[in-house]
Amino acid sequence: MRCGKMAAPAAGTRGGARRRCQRLLYWVPVLFISSILCWSYYAYVTQLCLLSMENIGEKVVCLIAYHLFFMLFVWSYWKTIFTLPMNPSKEFHLSYADKELLEREPRGEAQQEIFRRAAKDLPIYTRTMSGAIRYCDRCQLVKPDRCHHCSVCDKCILKMDHHCPWVNNCVGFSNYKFFLLFLAYSLLYCLFIAATDLQYFIKFWTNGLPDTQAKFHIMFLFFAAAMFSVSLSSLFGYHCWLVSKNKSTLEAFRAPIFRHGTDKNGFSLGFSKNLRQVFGDEKKYWLLPVFTSLGDGCSFPTCLVNQDPEQVSTPVGLNSTTKNENHLFPPKTLRDSQSHLLTDTQSWTESSANAEKGKVVPKGMSNPGLTVENET
Repeated sequence: MRCGKMAAPAAGTRGGARRRCQRLLYWVPVLFISSILCWSYYAYVTQLCLLSMENIGEKVVCLIAYHLFFMLFVWSYWKTIFTLPMNPSKEFHLSYADKELLEREPRGEAQQEIFRRAAKDLPIYTRTMSGAIRYCDRCQLVKPDRCHHCSVCDKCILKMDHHCPWVNNCVGFSNYKFFLLFLAYSLLYCLFIAATDLQYFIKFWTNGLPDTQAKFHIMFLFFAAAMFSVSLSSLFGYHCWLVSKNKSTLEAFRAPIFRHGTDKNGFSLGFSKNLRQVFGDEKKYWLLPVFTSLGDGCSFPTCLVNQDPEQVSTPVGLNSTTKNENHLFPPKTLRDSQSHLLTDTQSWTESSANAEKGKVVPKGMSNPGLTVENET
């Protein structure tokens, strides 16, 4: 018995050490990119501009343009890394009483009844492949539309796109705009370096450069910039296509399933509105890595013609209005759906006395035939 008691803490210590090592290893790709960025700054500014360029005007123009791209690149990269992914709000979590019931009840109809009560008043349209409510058994919550569980972060992430090792973070609703700008500015950064370094790269092969260490920095700088430009252009082009269709990477591989069936364009609202879903209504902020995306991450407008019979009937393109004892999920236009979850204000509290007056809840809200399937 004594040996057994000592073995348990030892196993826990080993598990904790292993997790810490994994967390450190996750930062290796970020350190790799940061190291290349620091070296490219030294090679371009010092070795190319200050030591190799002879024309003063060329030096000034290149240094100003370079530092502009460098600043935007680093800013967007920083925001992508350190912006925390958003998780579902508390309305989607099971209550403490429901969790206790869930532990006591065997799997079957009793558990389904618990899920019916939890899901019936939530603005959700997507389903599992069997047509059941999407439920995360690990986080013990009803998944909002476009929300997925990340196995690396071990959390449900709102509008999850993918987990990116190069930023050691989940790319989702809260930082997708930053990730897109990071791709754009890193591509411009590499293209600018390759374009301005090209003539000196040619001089390297024609023996037109002095025999100093600068010539090797110039050569490797061009190779690195050209190589990254090719890979970044394909990745950036792919995500531009995703934005134009209002899809995430996960939705591109597996189309979202609604109650009436699979619809790969269920969230597409047209090119202009799709663009505004990510970049917001104020165009002056589109090119800056500041959060301007529309919505709250928990519900999204759809273009569905066949509305979900279990949700409140609303005009096409608007989220459903749902109400329970404590919360109101108001319908919003795209312009009025700016997210407040990134601030300290409580989510889902935007209610109006005028909206409440004369409000009728249809009979379909009772969800009489709802089936639920645990999905992890």
